[in-house]
Amino acid sequence: MNVISTPNAPCAIGPYSQAIVANGMVFTSGQIALRPDGTFLEGDVEAQTTQVLENLQAVLKEAKSGLNYVVKTTIFLANMDDFASVNAVYGSFFGEHKPARSTVAVKTLPKNALVEIEAIALLS
Repeated sequence: MNVISTPNAPCAIGPYSQAIVANGMVFTSGQIALRPDGTFLEGDVEAQTTQVLENLQAVLKEAKSGLNYVVKTTIFLANMDDFASVNAVYGSFFGEHKPARSTVAVKTLPKNALVEIEAIALLS
């Protein structure tokens, strides 16, 4: 098991790792719209989703993986009415690659974020 940490994504805000590599797979922690310096990106769900996916890209890159190796994502939304907006941004990052995915509405996310995404990926 290998702990992944990169300064190109925000540090964990609790007792967890940015990601863990185990048995040829990368398991990321959920990312919210924190910038790599730890400040929270205020803004609409599209801006937050962009930051979240940039964070995931940075963590996956550090783990020797990437979005094209993602096999499963889970999206947590503060408001299911944002589903279409998040889909548009998500699709622009993944393109033709379409990993398995679950999307769930939650009551509250850390820092009152609008979206959180976690991923499971293969190593490149």
